[in-house]
Amino acid sequence: MLQRPKPTDSEADLLREQEHFLTSGAPSAANVVRRPDKRRGEAGEAERDSGETGGSQRDVVTIEDLPDQLPSLTPAPPKKSRFKAGRVTFEDEDAEERLDRSDTHISAVLSKIVERDTSSAPISLPAFTGTAFPKVLHRSETNNQVRGPNVFSSLVLFFFLALLLCSIEPPAVSGPTLVSGQGLGGSDSSGETMRIHKENQAKLQAMSQSEILEEQQKLLSQLDPGLVEFVRSRKAQSVPSAASPSKHAEDKITFAPLCVCVYESEEDLPVKPQKEWVHMDKLEPEKLEWMRDLPAPRRKGTKKAMQARFDFTGSLIAPTEDLPTHLGLHHHGEEPERAGYSLKELFLLSRSQIIQQRNLALSTLANILSKARAGEYLSVLKGNMVSSLLDAGLVFLLRFALDDSVEGVMSAAVHTLKALLVSAEDEECLDCTFSWFRGLASFPLLPTAQEEEDEEDEGLDESLKETAKEKEERKSDHDVARQDVIKGLLKMKLLPRLRYILEVVRPSPRVVQDVLEILTRIARHSSSSATQVLDCPRLMETVMSEFLPTSWSPLASLPPLSIYGLPLASAVKLLRVLATSGRHACARLLNSLGVRERLSCLLSAEPSELLLEPTEALRITTEAYRLWAVSAGYGQACKLYIDLYPALVKTLQSVHRVLSPSDPLLPLQLQRLLAQLSLLTQVTHTAGCHQELQAGMVSSQGDECPPPPPVSWGHVTGLQAALLGHLKGFLKSLDNPVQKDSSLTVIPAYLVYLEAYYHQLSRQVLLPASYLILVSTLQELELLTSEVLLPLMKTFLFFHTRSSSVVCNLQQSSHLGPETTPNLPGLACSGWRNRPGLVVPSSPFPLLTGLGLLVETITGIHKGLSKKFTGLLLSKPLISYLHRCSQATPKLSHTRAWLLRHEHHLLYLLLRLAHRQPEVAKHASLYHQVALVLLPWLLPGSEYLAHELLSTIIFSKDFISEGHSGGPEAVELGELKLHEETQQHTSPSLQTVGALLREACVQLPSIRGCFLTHLAHLESSVLVSRDAILGHNPWIKSHLLPELTGPILPLDWPFLPLVSLYERTGVSDGGGLAVEELPQGSLQAVTHCLQWLLLLEVWREDTIKAVLPVAKLARLSCVFLCSSDLFLERPVQKLTWGLFRLLTRSDKLDSLDLNEPPPGLASFQDLYSALLAQYEAVSFGDRLFGCWVLLPLQRRYSATMRLAVFGEHVGMLRSLGVTLAQLSIPIERFTSPPEDSLPVLRLYFRSLVTGTLKFSWCPVLYVVALSHVNSFIFSQDAAAQEVEIARHSMLRKIYYLTDEVLLSLFPLLVFLSSICL
Repeated sequence: MLQRPKPTDSEADLLREQEHFLTSGAPSAANVVRRPDKRRGEAGEAERDSGETGGSQRDVVTIEDLPDQLPSLTPAPPKKSRFKAGRVTFEDEDAEERLDRSDTHISAVLSKIVERDTSSAPISLPAFTGTAFPKVLHRSETNNQVRGPNVFSSLVLFFFLALLLCSIEPPAVSGPTLVSGQGLGGSDSSGETMRIHKENQAKLQAMSQSEILEEQQKLLSQLDPGLVEFVRSRKAQSVPSAASPSKHAEDKITFAPLCVCVYESEEDLPVKPQKEWVHMDKLEPEKLEWMRDLPAPRRKGTKKAMQARFDFTGSLIAPTEDLPTHLGLHHHGEEPERAGYSLKELFLLSRSQIIQQRNLALSTLANILSKARAGEYLSVLKGNMVSSLLDAGLVFLLRFALDDSVEGVMSAAVHTLKALLVSAEDEECLDCTFSWFRGLASFPLLPTAQEEEDEEDEGLDESLKETAKEKEERKSDHDVARQDVIKGLLKMKLLPRLRYILEVVRPSPRVVQDVLEILTRIARHSSSSATQVLDCPRLMETVMSEFLPTSWSPLASLPPLSIYGLPLASAVKLLRVLATSGRHACARLLNSLGVRERLSCLLSAEPSELLLEPTEALRITTEAYRLWAVSAGYGQACKLYIDLYPALVKTLQSVHRVLSPSDPLLPLQLQRLLAQLSLLTQVTHTAGCHQELQAGMVSSQGDECPPPPPVSWGHVTGLQAALLGHLKGFLKSLDNPVQKDSSLTVIPAYLVYLEAYYHQLSRQVLLPASYLILVSTLQELELLTSEVLLPLMKTFLFFHTRSSSVVCNLQQSSHLGPETTPNLPGLACSGWRNRPGLVVPSSPFPLLTGLGLLVETITGIHKGLSKKFTGLLLSKPLISYLHRCSQATPKLSHTRAWLLRHEHHLLYLLLRLAHRQPEVAKHASLYHQVALVLLPWLLPGSEYLAHELLSTIIFSKDFISEGHSGGPEAVELGELKLHEETQQHTSPSLQTVGALLREACVQLPSIRGCFLTHLAHLESSVLVSRDAILGHNPWIKSHLLPELTGPILPLDWPFLPLVSLYERTGVSDGGGLAVEELPQGSLQAVTHCLQWLLLLEVWREDTIKAVLPVAKLARLSCVFLCSSDLFLERPVQKLTWGLFRLLTRSDKLDSLDLNEPPPGLASFQDLYSALLAQYEAVSFGDRLFGCWVLLPLQRRYSATMRLAVFGEHVGMLRSLGVTLAQLSIPIERFTSPPEDSLPVLRLYFRSLVTGTLKFSWCPVLYVVALSHVNSFIFSQDAAAQEVEIARHSMLRKIYYLTDEVLLSLFPLLVFLSSICL
């Protein structure tokens, strides 16, 4: 049996055991396998090389028992790491992937042991010499070997280079300038230095100039170029500025000493060292240089821009301000003489290893952001501060800082993130408008910038293109944050980190408040962001358990050291914003998270009984009422109304008692009352739908129908009398100057509640004794009008209307305001209390809107009360306000949209009231003009208002007074007068505008039907908007309005039937259009569209002034592009002639700029090419189409279109038979000034000479071409050589003309050409 060798075995024993093993034939434990060398090539090459080398083999040892699979790690003891607690891990991360990254099995390293291949390594034997020892190897003899950089050799070469540079032109100083001998330990260090210096000088003097230059170039080639530049820069600094330059300046360089600061004696030192100072025995001039006095700040007269610097409070420090150094604002960075920190330096400090520096930098950035969002830097800094910080990577900086293990730094990062995302004044404004009509609804704060389509998706089918979610996942964090800051933060897993801070870190009260406000801002971003907040694991559970407990202990101190275990108003507000995002989110809050129990706990007792600070108690109950109102807006949490009805009645009974003018908490008490009224308004709307839903469940027969709410109409009727009494009391208190402001604050909310009550009362038609209820209601409305509404109208309702309007004050709203960025939109409400606006306490808009709502509802119930409100619609302040609105053109943005929506409600209500008042006939055109300008202003969520305007006012004969008061006749007289003044023989078709207008007025109902048909795609949006505006709460899906992408209707909506027909029937193919057959009813739709456009152009021209003239021309061109014969139809011909005449008036032609691309088109030239192709194909020489084609050929427009006619489409000249009398455009606009485009002139001349262009075929262009050619040939102006050559060429060709007509037109030219030839 074979045995393993023992330590005691001798060599003979080992040989004997080996011979025994070989004779036994037993398998060996290790096999010798010949494998190819991977470092030398393929297997074949390795075998061939091994054969050529004569059996050079390498041993490969394989371990047979090494397992292929990883061994189980469970028996091993658990690893303990002190770094594990500091690591941040996420719950959704795969544990197996994390293990593979951190732990590696031995098989990944110890798989095969391969012997190094030394077969090709060169072996050098020492050379035989006659000396006893080998020769020492010098560095200069190994230049052929490639070696890595060596620090010592680089320094030696550097010093040699400096010495050689000094030797070319030696300096006029005795002694060495490179070394001082300080590092030598001997006593005579200076003498040794001088001896070395003299030896070096002797060697250099023995060398020739060429040898020195050769050595210098050799050293330059071996040194790092950076060192060489450093030497030369030092020399450049040491040379005086007055020295004259030399032609060998690069060669004649002297080396300055390495030490920057040289002091002749201790008297020159900034600070004289003392003997008792520790470690001051060695002089360090570089460090002492920092102790000198700072340079003087910049003079005030300088105009050069400088880098902005800020103090620790975020205030901008002026460049000329000289601040003391004890403030801690001076440092050793750039511009040390200036106090303060730049943004770059703050970014560097925020990543410092010193905790205090990180904390200080983040706090300063938070202060800078707060001041920037308030607009304090706009007048003193160039650019947008917030945008600059975001572009510099502030989002990533803050996200990294949130992961800091130091609580202080993490708290500062949270505060900075809150300063970036949250605007306290924006939230305050939204809270102030919550009790307004539809005030609980808001727009999502999504960026309005549209993403460009990826190049990869161009040309692909819609089914093959990536979805928006797939594109979002494919983007990097940087790309997402650059387009949307909130989305970028969510992608960087901000929510789990905030949950960790609240749940584990348990920071200070200020940090908790900041986190809750950040979550509120994220929830306002969109419904998807709110869903992510709700879905974040343990986040909402932590908020509910820690900051909305069902029970808590009294406060031990004020303010409390920790707010954990106490209810917070900011937590309730977060729930309210989350509930606004959708019905499903609100149901999750009420049912899954226990919000219903929290509301009952907070609202069942008085604020003074909540064991909280009085201010916080009022805030939290106010937010609780608002959250309840949002829930009731979906028809949810109404069972709570029945349970808490006694508490609500008790609260309403004490209204006048708690609203004491001397109470310091009066503003909070008013907000609480407004929140209660908002709740009662929503509960009333929900109860009014109970009967309809009950009947719907019976008749639905299995169809989807919302269940009826638990509250019915009988549950809400008892509060109306009490609230009406409150309103009368507040109306009386308007005479008291002390109570006037508070009364004006709450009266609009009472009016909105009464409107909801009477609106829902009118729907309760199936109640028992409904007739008696209706009679009593009419009497009640009469009393309400005489006792409340009419006295309220006599107050100063319309004072400050124009100054508070957003529509009328576009110039004031564009003043220097808060900074906003496209990827982080906001409401820009900073400083709103100090400037006129819609939300300020002095604004009459809330009161006017509430009054308009109630009056519109009661006049719909009691028709006889309409006349009593005529004075409101005819008052001078209101008429002046409407005049101003009819001339405004507001721009759409997040900063104005949320306010414009409320002003649009008021304008709509005024128009609805005017529709019921026949007495406003003398101002009917003004109201109609306001309706026309309001229609394209309406924002998403107001589709129902747009539908009502189109159905009632826009196409109403009563508001177009010109149609029945001699308007068409006046137009005809104006046409005749114009004809007499101009003495032009125009086409008979152009003098029928009056008859066309008369026909259009008759067809107004049909025109309305045409436009409503083409807007049928908005039906679903109209229904959703109707449910929200009319208070059909059980059908409302979300209080979050649609995304703010633009108005509901475009500015050019009157062209909509024409454009939609072109989109359905026109197929572009190389500029031409092929149309098979027009859809049924297309002729009638186009006729109605042209009639409406003609009416607007004549009588309501100002309402479509926002549509550019080039856009009008492009839209009307669809008449010719839709079909091959649509423009030949007689009604279309007449209407298009009339519009063409209006568009070609002298003032209109001056404003028509065809060089500007029409909206929706790349350029007008593309559209004109399609028109030319269509004219050649199907025009049949039509005069109207010919005038349309001639219009862009005026001299003031681009020569590209003239080149297209005379070059690519020259064949159309034979059929373009429009005469000078038929063209309504003066011929001077085509012939003046003279043509300066040489290619166009050549085409003109060629068409004339070749006979392509004749007067009988194309009179207008024949005259134009002849005029320009004559002007060109007879021109006496100096011109380029190319122009002169072209002119002489034309003269020679004229001499050989055979056309008698042209010869008769060119007699002088023929004579001149004969002279020239």
